[in-house]
Formats: sequence, structure tokens, C-alpha cells
Amino acid sequence: MIVKPKIRGFICTTAHPAGCAESVRLQAEHAKAHYLETAPKRVLVIGSSGGYGLASRIMACFGGGADTVGIHFDKAPSETRTGTSGFYTTRAFDQLAQKEGRLSYSINGDAFSQEIKNKAAEAIAQLPGGQVDLVIYSLAAPKRTDAAGRTYSSVIKPIGAPFEGKTVDFNTGEVSCARVAPATDSEIEETVAVMGGSDWKDWIALLREKNLLAPGACTVAFSYIGPERTHAIYKSGTIGRAKLDLEQAASELNRTLQEEIGGCAYISVNKALVTQASAAIPVVPLYISLLYKVMKQRGLHEGCIEQAERLFGRLYGTESAGNPLGAPTDSSRRIRLDDLEMKKEVQEDVNELWDKVTSENIGELADIAGYREAFLQIFGFAIPGIDYDADTEIL
Repeated sequence: MIVKPKIRGFICTTAHPAGCAESVRLQAEHAKAHYLETAPKRVLVIGSSGGYGLASRIMACFGGGADTVGIHFDKAPSETRTGTSGFYTTRAFDQLAQKEGRLSYSINGDAFSQEIKNKAAEAIAQLPGGQVDLVIYSLAAPKRTDAAGRTYSSVIKPIGAPFEGKTVDFNTGEVSCARVAPATDSEIEETVAVMGGSDWKDWIALLREKNLLAPGACTVAFSYIGPERTHAIYKSGTIGRAKLDLEQAASELNRTLQEEIGGCAYISVNKALVTQASAAIPVVPLYISLLYKVMKQRGLHEGCIEQAERLFGRLYGTESAGNPLGAPTDSSRRIRLDDLEMKKEVQEDVNELWDKVTSENIGELADIAGYREAFLQIFGFAIPGIDYDADTEIL
């Protein structure tokens, strides 16, 4: 099959197997070039098929020599339809890990379910020593069904008042005004249930119960704060409320792990990057397009693998070596990988461009082409060296 991108809104319904594989290989090469001897050797990544989760798994394996267990939720291909990008990235990761002599257990299913948690526990038991040293929690899901069978749905809405702000259709480059009604109490509750910290705590509770956490084991969940410009729809909205719950979970887990195994729990606040989730948030695509323009001009731009490299450096590199408090954090015990994004001069440049940008000048003032490329690369397209006119085996 000749595979081309088919885009509907902020979703691409196709994925390119060779492009996805090459994306994983390129990230693996970056990880190898920044090998960290002190990195953990047994790692569980919950949400491992794309974005920060995949990059963290790649960094653990190829940048630290770890055996890994990855949890992902993806559709396999059929005779007439490609699989999801995560299906192909996970397959490529497993193949590369095997070539490196590393154990790699990839479990495809709903990470919220008890069935998948139990399968993960069985896989961890197969690792050397039968425990993990690091647990990365990187889920971004629209729905969750709990143990009682209730299904919750997350929404991206402001809280308390309607939201209005500039946004862009990254497919057309049209700048417009987005208007979003405030969330109801029920929508807030459900978003916290999906995107908050309760499932993270369930995972760690299971691993503790089954003695699958090694002495000193660490767990990290990902978050985002962003500039004041995006706060109404993000930090102060439903997603922000869920992230606050995630931070509270980190504090609880940190106390528990310290007492029981001398371990730790952190929130990593990461840089704004193009993901399937961020593409759906009003204002954010425009902000990221402007941010990419500024950070590339200043030589500060990073992708997921560079952020994962810095995360491992904060956790296990010289910055944490000999530090009784562990990894360097802000006053709320958050690892700030958004430090370059939030530099005063970067945000001043973005704000100046924000006030000027229109549909007519967006190609000049924002990196909308870079945004589109980054979006396509999630699905294995726009990867250098791939012949997208060639017949490709999708099965």
C-alpha cells in the first residue's frame, strides 16, 4: 500500500510503518550518543507508544541500557487500513531493543484496567531481579472506565467563565477567535478522574503490594504549566485541575515510597510540544507555532527525546549525585524541564509576535510549517530519508 496522511481536524487516521520505525531509530541514536551509566536498568513506562512516554522508554533502553516494560493502547493494521502510529513505533522499539540484547515487554491494552495492570506485573516479574527501578506515568486519554465499571470522559474547558482567545487551524493557517463555554461541575470531576492522579496511585499501589518496586525506586508523571496566555484554557481549566490532582498524588506517593523503600515521586513539568493531545486544545497550536519560531531562532528548541535526555540527567546525572534531596526541583518539588520555554526573553518574544500575528502574516511570524511537520511526524510522515511514494507493507 502507498500510505499518505489523511487528516481530519487535529487527527491523522493513517500512519506510515517505515516512517514510525525511522523516527524511533533516530531517537535511539540520540539516546546512545548521550548514554548515562547511572541510569536505572529496569523501567516501566505507562503510556509508551508516543510523545514523552516513548522518548522516556527509548532513553531508558538505548541511553541507559535498561530492560523495559511498556504499556500502550493501539490498533493493529488490517488488509485495508494502517495500524495506529503507536502500533508501529512499539514494534520498531521492540525490534531495536532485541538487537541491543535488551528485554522488552510491550503490553497492548487499556492501562486503566486491572487486566493490563496484572499483565504488567507478570512482565516485571520476568525482568532480572523481578522489580523495576523507575516507573514513568505518561497517560493522555480521553476516557477511563474504573474498577466499578463507571466510564469518565475528559474535556478541555475553562472553569468559571467562558474563554475567548486567538487560535489557528494549523492545516490552513487561518487565525481566528476560539470561544469555549465553561465546564460543568460534572465535567470537572470526570476530567480529574481521567487525567488526575488516582490511576497513577493505583499502579504504584499494585507494584508495592506485589513487591515489584526495587529499593530506592522512583516514579515520575508528566505535566505542563505554560505561560499566562494559556492559563484560562489549560492551567486554570479542567486539565489544570486534573494536573493539580496529579501533583497532590505525587506528594502522597513520595511520602509513602520514602517511608517504605527509600524511593521518591516527582512531577516533571515539560516543554510545550506538538502532540495529538495538544493539537486539540484551543490557543495552544498558535502558541506552539510562535514558541517554535522563537526557540529555534535562539537555538533553544528541543523535541521529546532531548527532554527525556534532560529528565534522566536530572534524576540520575551529576545534578542529583550526592544531593540528599534528590533531583533539583522548584519549591513545589517539580522538575522543571520547561525552563528554556519559560525564559523571560523567550516569553517576551512570543508575546510580541502574538499581538501581531494574523492569517496573512502567520507564515512569517510563526513556525506554522514546523508545527505541521511535527504533527505529521507523530504519525511517521515527514521523516527524512523515507520514500513516501513507495509501496509499503502495513501488516
